[in-house]
Amino acid sequence: MYDYDLLVVGSANADLVVGVERRPGAGETVLGGDLAVHPGGKGANQAVAAARLGARTALLARVGDDGHGRLLRDSLRSAGVDTAAVLSGGAPTGVALITVDPSGDNSIVVSPGANARLTEGDVRAELLGAARVVSAQLEIPLETVAAVVRALPEGTRFVLNPSPPRPLPDEVLAACDPLVVNEHEARVLLGDGETGESGETGDDSAGWARRLLALGPRSVVVTLGAKGALVCDASGVRAVPSVAVAAVDTTGAGDAFTAALAWRLGASEELPVAATYAARVGAAAVTRRGAQESYPTAAEVAALDA
Repeated sequence: MYDYDLLVVGSANADLVVGVERRPGAGETVLGGDLAVHPGGKGANQAVAAARLGARTALLARVGDDGHGRLLRDSLRSAGVDTAAVLSGGAPTGVALITVDPSGDNSIVVSPGANARLTEGDVRAELLGAARVVSAQLEIPLETVAAVVRALPEGTRFVLNPSPPRPLPDEVLAACDPLVVNEHEARVLLGDGETGESGETGDDSAGWARRLLALGPRSVVVTLGAKGALVCDASGVRAVPSVAVAAVDTTGAGDAFTAALAWRLGASEELPVAATYAARVGAAAVTRRGAQESYPTAAEVAALDA
């Protein structure tokens, strides 16, 4: 019945990374290492992560008609992602300019480029209807995400990671099953007055999950890094354990988690079971450097049990 296990609607960026001894101050020039260019963007990351696991995956995105756009298409295709809905034109490919110091701290400037030109008119009901699950993020216009929700066919599940976080309209919140947030995103959606700047006001993460559910989504997942995750729906809050690994680089691990979660939900797994698998995928991803290049296959995730 479905052509795809997962359709990702989201961003595709080229990540331009330079290592520096220290990040420059205002008006200052510093010398850096060699420029490294990597395929990135939360949408492309999720699509690659799901395809590596074996999901039949497509991406609806927009890139420029330029070298960075070709880099992204090649990366997606090599992972097995259907790129028929990766559109071209309107602006240069989105770019993230990243400086990284020896401690791993980074500074990032994002030029959305073509991502900002993925519009409501690019959302086609027949494409959405070809997927068991549709996953989105907020590196594309919120209006486009809302258009996805309005065009979502009956029976197609919608998963949203609101990153970068911002207030969400009721119609988007009501469609989320689940809404997937990390601790920072939870604080933004709830308002700093709800949890405090540090997230510690005597209320725990389970309380965040319950209050997020009260905003209107059908279910909520709060990711907690090495501590695993919490899942919350009408039946209550449950903890999902992580796997102890030697973390090397956490870049893109959240995208891997969300992609795996969406795929397994489309395979009719219950939310806690799907989240447990997603936590294992995220754990495998942090054992290697980079984002898309770190994403594991299903066999590599299974090897964590060995």
